[in-house]
Amino acid sequence: MRHARSGTAPTCKDIACERLYRVTVGRRTICAFLSIGTVFAGRCRLMLPVFVGALTLPLAASAHEVYVLDHATVLRDIAAQSPNPLTAYAGNEIDFFFWGAVSVATTLAVLFASLYRRVESRFDSLVYRLKRLAHPMVRVTCSVCLIASGYYGALFGPELPFEPLFGSLSFFLQLAFVAGGAMVLVGLFTRYIAALLLALYLFAAIEDGLYLLTYANYIGMFLLLLILGSGIWSLDWRYRFARLPHALSQLARRFDHIAFPVMRVFFGFGLIYASVYAKFLHSQLALDVVARYHLTDYFPFDPLFIVLGALIIEFLAGLFLVIGFEIRWTSLFLLFWLTLSLLYFGEAAWPHLILFGLGLAIFFHGYDRYSLEGIFLKKHKLEPVL
Repeated sequence: MRHARSGTAPTCKDIACERLYRVTVGRRTICAFLSIGTVFAGRCRLMLPVFVGALTLPLAASAHEVYVLDHATVLRDIAAQSPNPLTAYAGNEIDFFFWGAVSVATTLAVLFASLYRRVESRFDSLVYRLKRLAHPMVRVTCSVCLIASGYYGALFGPELPFEPLFGSLSFFLQLAFVAGGAMVLVGLFTRYIAALLLALYLFAAIEDGLYLLTYANYIGMFLLLLILGSGIWSLDWRYRFARLPHALSQLARRFDHIAFPVMRVFFGFGLIYASVYAKFLHSQLALDVVARYHLTDYFPFDPLFIVLGALIIEFLAGLFLVIGFEIRWTSLFLLFWLTLSLLYFGEAAWPHLILFGLGLAIFFHGYDRYSLEGIFLKKHKLEPVL
């Protein structure tokens, strides 16, 4: 071995000096990268609240309008001719395309991160362990929702009190809801209770019309429990209560594979219909929320443009769940802004229990054979993480 400069054999001192030089350069290089990384991370931390705020900006009017407005205002806004939120695009083209680009970039980043093989392999065991919790989560959600409805004397939400629907039977219905919720919680006769609840939903839909479709998520939940029953960790499963006749049992098993897809589709459809109902057909409801809570003080946009953003984001969130695209990410995003909405607007918590519960159940279950990513992007036994 020859020394690079003198052409003579290197001495021990030369070798030691060269190693020290390399170590010093290496350390300086690492320190430089760490310094750059620290500055970048600091800037990211400063930008994170702005970025999160930007993502939640279109959701600033996303409270359930009939929960935060008084009854007289709701009736007046529904009867009034509401402005078309799509007209807010004119004059806000730059903001529209900018936040649209941010949303597209975020969606693609989540998609590519979820499909990265190392990420899929690392979280594969966790993903399949979570799937086992999905069915019990739906059952617990149904139980809590029934008990809350019975306690507050309203069907699905405070704007649907029992008294106008059931008259003198209201008190008995309250007791029945609480008792039924307790039975579903322990997993007793769940299928039969789900069948009765579906019939009750149909009766309420006949009375209240298409508005009940804002609660279409209840249909999906009842259908899932009707198909799958109580499942594991239940009295029906432990002691063989409420066993179906052989023919009905075989029929239920034939639909096992569509139980969660059906629930997911109805959940997404409920989001879509609610967004169209309150932010397009009756956009005055959302505009009154923007005005009453002075949201333009925090977000310097035209009120109708805020409503348009909320309409688009909620519609797309529902659509993603219906077609099965970025299911887990959409569930987390939904839970995030639901929490913000409850904290900011001070809404009643109990009507949102089904959104939190089914949102978690959808997150746990993830993709299925009828979801878009489950069909085209699932690799062997690995599925997209988010």
